Amino acid sequence: MAKEKEAVKIVRVKLVKSGIGYTVRQKNTLKALGFHRLNEVVEHEDTPALRGMLNKISHLVEIETEEK
Repeated sequence: MAKEKEAVKIVRVKLVKSGIGYTVRQKNTLKALGFHRLNEVVEHEDTPALRGMLNKISHLVEIETEEK
């Protein structure tokens, strides 16, 4: 029996607004996602944990999804 490959969803996230002036928890979420500077783009595999993090900082980022 051959395993079928599932399509992996990739989420591309761009930091469009600075975390300055926001809570420490939101700043820590940005750091956990791998952001260091404005307009930086990071890619992650789409998981429920990632979606929860993105919901908390949705006002600071732009989100794109794609399948690979």
